[in-house]
Amino acid sequence: MKFFKAAAALPLLATALWGCSEQTAEKTAEAAGQPAAAAAQPGDGVVVKGFHSPIAEEKFQSVLINRALAELGYDVQPLQEVEYGAGYSAIAQNDIQWMAVSWDPLHNATYKNSGGDEKFVKKGYYITGAAQGYLMDKATAEKYKIDSIDDLKDPEIARLFDVSGDGKADLTGCQPGWGCEKVINHQLDAFELRDTVNHVQGSYAAIISDTITRYKAGEPILYYTWTPYWVSGVLVPGQDVVWLEVPRSEHPQGIDTRLPNGKNYGFSVNSERIVANRSFAEANPAAAKLFEVATLDINAVSAQNKLVADGENTEADIQRHADNWIKNNQQAFDSWLQQARAAAQ
Repeated sequence: MKFFKAAAALPLLATALWGCSEQTAEKTAEAAGQPAAAAAQPGDGVVVKGFHSPIAEEKFQSVLINRALAELGYDVQPLQEVEYGAGYSAIAQNDIQWMAVSWDPLHNATYKNSGGDEKFVKKGYYITGAAQGYLMDKATAEKYKIDSIDDLKDPEIARLFDVSGDGKADLTGCQPGWGCEKVINHQLDAFELRDTVNHVQGSYAAIISDTITRYKAGEPILYYTWTPYWVSGVLVPGQDVVWLEVPRSEHPQGIDTRLPNGKNYGFSVNSERIVANRSFAEANPAAAKLFEVATLDINAVSAQNKLVADGENTEADIQRHADNWIKNNQQAFDSWLQQARAAAQ
């Protein structure tokens, strides 16, 4: 299924999606008696700060929005690394103005509990088609005919994935405090898997790296992951690993997770959306329009994430990745700016 294919490379071509050129927008502004410079930089003098979680693979998509804000004249502050819960609270208080990594519907409870639509604006869909769920190595799945997480109720099957020595399957799971933590814990209870499955938690980067090491050593593995993320470029679904279905939709938000093709992986296909402080968005229509219209191909994010996983993980590296994406998608990037500038007039 297309949602579960690992990305191969950064897109090299983009299509101009919207109408007038920057020059046309400037001439329109001049005709109205406004200096072209003011029309081109509607955010001049306005300080703006964004955040992403401590996941390094979420920085690239945030840097691109920062670049666009800078082009619009905003006084862009360095991106902050903040855990999701604290970040939502900071945006609600306008200490931070925006984030580009609000997972919808996974973060919807946090969004609502932090102030909801009264405090936030969330309109566009920045990145779509983000899948997540449970996987295991293909060799073990085929040998024992495992295709559902429900199969782990069998103690003999569960024991195949025992790392700690307690006889239970060790599921490489979710970092504490993330939205996926609640979903996994809910499903382990709902599917009556607690007697045979341990939810292994910790720094996700550390625990998934250990899982990959075990896979390379020929050991069975069981883990949770999501896309876009570099893991599915290393453990390729359908080639190295397989997705496990769940017996039925069981989600703490009451969401039906069954896909149109009949498959059910326990999680909805998510979108990464841009969330902004409502008062900031209302006072800054150019920024608000940028947050609404910006879109980024999920495959570009997965490709960049693989570069990070391969060692290109410094600030300079990520800024270079952003430079390359903008160069190769200049028309799309410019169209974001054109619409933002038009909204400010």
